[in-house]
Amino acid sequence: MHAWWSPDDSVSFLEAELLRAFPGRSLRRLAPGFLGIDEVPEAGMLPMAFAGQALPNAESVAVPSIRVMAEALAQRILDHFPDDAPWRMDVTPCFGQGTAGEHRCAMIDEAVVEILRKRRRSRLRTRLTAPGPVVPNESWLQLLLTSQESAVLSVAPSPVAHAWRSGLVPFPLGRIPVAVDKAAPSRAFAKLVESEFRLGARIQAGETVVDLGACPGSWTYVAVRRGARVTSVDRTELREDLMRNPNVTFHRGDAFSFQPSAPVDWLVCDVIAAPDRSIGLAIDWVRKGWARRFVVTIKFKGVEEYPKLDRLKLELAPLCSEFRLARLCANKNEASVIGSCPLPDAGRQ
Repeated sequence: MHAWWSPDDSVSFLEAELLRAFPGRSLRRLAPGFLGIDEVPEAGMLPMAFAGQALPNAESVAVPSIRVMAEALAQRILDHFPDDAPWRMDVTPCFGQGTAGEHRCAMIDEAVVEILRKRRRSRLRTRLTAPGPVVPNESWLQLLLTSQESAVLSVAPSPVAHAWRSGLVPFPLGRIPVAVDKAAPSRAFAKLVESEFRLGARIQAGETVVDLGACPGSWTYVAVRRGARVTSVDRTELREDLMRNPNVTFHRGDAFSFQPSAPVDWLVCDVIAAPDRSIGLAIDWVRKGWARRFVVTIKFKGVEEYPKLDRLKLELAPLCSEFRLARLCANKNEASVIGSCPLPDAGRQ
């Protein structure tokens, strides 16, 4: 069985999304916030916008004691994870208030480490603890405690984890800390920073960026601080310091009619528009090969518009080498589509 976890305010939306993605299949509720499907075709590897975390090969397990659980986890790692390959383990509480769950999870983690240290110390050298993109030979183990005595366990050895990388977020429960920068023109900059974490790629010095619907300039701000060259498009000027920045070219006009003179490294777009327009813009840019990577926010007026996101999975995902679709931790009534598309180096701005 494969499963997904969602925060309380998104569970009903995730349920509807899964039923649209897998018509005719029954959902299983493993615990509050956890929805599973017994048989998932290849399409299941696509991200679910309203899932906080994907849980491939999931099962409900009992947690009779810290030692028994740690023994079981250590054995899974030794039996199923390839030798000398990177692996990740998250043991996270999903119940109650306070620190009791966190303390129990920390003790399980420490006990697993101690068992591995005694039985096969070399395995500890390849454990990944810092956030980062899922690499091709990486394995994942997630234990999400739903009470003191129960949990949902997901074991995704290589190459399963990489196949599910569009839905696996390298933070416990997929909760990426919202970035803080009081110097940014607005808090919207945090959406771009979180999107970069999810994609596993950051805007770099010397890269070219088109920022559509740029005013007041938070996404342009992120890019120029990294040393990128930005073409910012809006009907209204950016904050004064950004308008003076030599790495910013301001184009007064409509975000939806702008066309770059040559392909760029990044398209970033946080324009306020109807979902169909922003979805169409993202698909159009990718089909025409205008950007190597993209981050586009899809804004909604109401929850009845959420199914419009399915078009991105159907039409955009097959065009991308990397594809993410998520209601970000920094989003409100929005979702973000994020991805990479291979482009030839020649001809870029």
